[in-house]
Amino acid sequence: MKSLVLHPDCATGSVHAIEASIVPTAHGCRATFLAHGDISRIAVPPVQDVGRFDNLWKTTCFEIFWSHDAASYREFNLSPSTRWAAYDFDAFREGMRDAPAKIEIAVEASQTTLRLTADIRSDLPLPATVALNAIIEDEDGANRFWALAFRPGAPEFHAEECRALDLLA
Repeated sequence: MKSLVLHPDCATGSVHAIEASIVPTAHGCRATFLAHGDISRIAVPPVQDVGRFDNLWKTTCFEIFWSHDAASYREFNLSPSTRWAAYDFDAFREGMRDAPAKIEIAVEASQTTLRLTADIRSDLPLPATVALNAIIEDEDGANRFWALAFRPGAPEFHAEECRALDLLA
């Protein structure tokens, strides 16, 4: 598991640590995110109809950015509601379109831990650079941004600097 860091411009919230892991599989990857803290004080979207939905990042959500050529990339949004989204980009925030994927999400929550596991079936070439991110909406309505790494300035998960994990072929 890799530890994510809270963006330096974000105030400390109800979650005090987030860990994430990702493992390539024959058909894509399997990712796990663990948020530690007072889970009762964050917005956890209720489980809803499974499927592809936009704008999941507006509340508590976990994200993966996968690039095999340092320019184009695939983004996955994974919600505790079990809804998901997948997008392809040709370059930094350019050429956005739905990406082919099938995703199954399992969620477990306790007072102190929120665990989301996603089995992602999608073409994900290796080697790759990967970003593992989280957006946590706290009880005050503010989103806290977590990532493996950030570039200077405002939180920007699409930035190449966030893709701080190297996965080999």
